[in-house]
Amino acid sequence: MRLVIIGNGITGVTAALTVRRQQPAAHITLVADETAHHYSRTALMYVYMGHLRYPDIKPYEDWFWAENRLELVHATATGLDLDQQTVQLSTGPPLPYDKLLLATGSVSRFADWPGQHLRGVQGLYSLPDLEAMTRDTHGIGHGVVVGGGLIGVELAEMLHSRGIAATVLVRDTHYWGSVLPPEEARLIQRQFDENHVAVRYETELREILADAAGRVRAVITTAGEEIACQWVGLATGVTPNLTLAQSAGVETDRGILVDALLQTSLPHVYAAGDCAQHRQPGAGEVPIEQLWYTGRLQGETVAHTLCGTPTPYRRGTWFNSAKFFNLEYQTYGLVPARPTPGLDSFYWEHPNGRHALRITFEATGSRAVTGFNGLGLRLRHAVCAAWIEARTPLPTVVAQLGAANFDPEFFRQHEPAIVRHYNQQFPQQPVVLQRRKGLFARLSGQG
Repeated sequence: MRLVIIGNGITGVTAALTVRRQQPAAHITLVADETAHHYSRTALMYVYMGHLRYPDIKPYEDWFWAENRLELVHATATGLDLDQQTVQLSTGPPLPYDKLLLATGSVSRFADWPGQHLRGVQGLYSLPDLEAMTRDTHGIGHGVVVGGGLIGVELAEMLHSRGIAATVLVRDTHYWGSVLPPEEARLIQRQFDENHVAVRYETELREILADAAGRVRAVITTAGEEIACQWVGLATGVTPNLTLAQSAGVETDRGILVDALLQTSLPHVYAAGDCAQHRQPGAGEVPIEQLWYTGRLQGETVAHTLCGTPTPYRRGTWFNSAKFFNLEYQTYGLVPARPTPGLDSFYWEHPNGRHALRITFEATGSRAVTGFNGLGLRLRHAVCAAWIEARTPLPTVVAQLGAANFDPEFFRQHEPAIVRHYNQQFPQQPVVLQRRKGLFARLSGQG
């Protein structure tokens, strides 16, 4: 099989490695225009902050690709010839394929703000974005970040690490209002306060102003405030990269439309990762999934189909993780940002505002758990997912919380305080905390 993969992010590389294990004789080529080698996109902020160097965020050494007979082509894929089954490139001859995987990822999403094309205005998604930010924030005094999600807080922390004052504009009433309940958002606000980052809530960007040299000098907000700054980070999300797909006539909507096997509208052409839009997403799932772990899982799944074993994509229990300055965050399953009919939640927060746990559960019947938010706590993925998938009742989960604790040895254990708070909130069904020893092995199937 001649397999060509457009994109060398986590989806494309995972697919390549999975196909290589199943078909040692396959000819596999990865095409990418950003950089010849795969790197960890989620670690870009740590290069800027000086914690890592660029070579440190490359998961594989340069010799790895030849050793595994994976051909790397550093070029832009400009078009497809469907009759000849070839990919046209910006440099070099066309690449023939038997199967083609589009793993083109995302691009930063901007609105149509006046001044958004000025020097010093950008998003953060790619290595060129990192290089631009490094160049354009050198020696500046103040930056404005537009957006209240994961990239927004990353940009604020990056500026803070270099002693650059930051102001964050958030359109919601609290941080990441589409995802987090107000209580969790309050803990993130505490991180902003402790790191002297100003946040303007219920405030959006109206216009970016230029200086005489064509560089940003200030922003105007929807509240009419003018904020002087020398750099603007647009953390307003990403959108699927559809340039190649649309030029080739692949059917698209917001993303490249795919079926359960991740097949596009064209024969022998598949799409996976950030750029793919599922025609029929599973219950409770979204059509476009732009996360590292879903990209990896889709890469693994489509590889089986490419190798002749049709395998429908199944996401499984949702999870995500992030870090807000010094506050770690994990989420599993369904945790709505706002009250939802049929669901209730148990919430515990440490008095110091640095640790919190929310468990959502069905309000009637068995009170089966549906999701977890952990802040300042480390929860075992396997245990939380097992509880959700088994529809474990809330009292059982609270009694066995120690099994989900993944904090390092000698870290303070908060389960006794959580159980006491639970018993105060639900005195009609008190629980007793079970011993941690052996619980993880039993609940995760490892014992």
